[in-house]
Amino acid sequence: MAKYRKLGRTSDQRKALLRNQVTALLYHGRIVTTETKAKEVKKIAEGLIALAIKEKDNYDMVTIEAKVARKDKDGKRVKQIVDRDDPTKVLSETTRDDKGKIIRKENGKVVTVYDTETREIKKDQPSRLHARHQMLKVLYGVTETPDKKGAGYKKAIKKVDMVARLFDEIAPRYADRKGGYTRIVKIGPRKGDAAMEVVLELV
Repeated sequence: MAKYRKLGRTSDQRKALLRNQVTALLYHGRIVTTETKAKEVKKIAEGLIALAIKEKDNYDMVTIEAKVARKDKDGKRVKQIVDRDDPTKVLSETTRDDKGKIIRKENGKVVTVYDTETREIKKDQPSRLHARHQMLKVLYGVTETPDKKGAGYKKAIKKVDMVARLFDEIAPRYADRKGGYTRIVKIGPRKGDAAMEVVLELV
């Protein structure tokens, strides 16, 4: 006998459905679904949270030198025109015409000016890196978009790192808890097919 519910779907459809619902649960904190789906999602989500709790502190802080583009007062990258044959020779700082286009010089090419910064980053230990890969097998990517379209709409779109959210936000919240990270609350039969609907939420 199978140790999981087939949910009336083929294996690839079932896997996609469960991945989608687990991602939604961990991103929003609660979802509304049927009881049978909720029980399957609960198993997967609690496994991921337990893995995140186990590996949340398995990293080393490493100091690195990073190249960062220099920005001007308007937040745009600073550019220079350098000699095409000798990139170390700076011909001039970039100047723009009335339309905002860079005025080019003969035998020159436009390059971005970079500064070097010292940064501290988290370097995963092997077990945490493996846990990260296991999570990425289940979780879909999440993109946050602003409610209204307008000026700066594209800049406001950002991708959410769900694995980082599991390690940094969700795992510390449940660090002292021995299981039972989610709850199922029945809300009654669904209109149409009378399937029992439930709210599955993080405790």
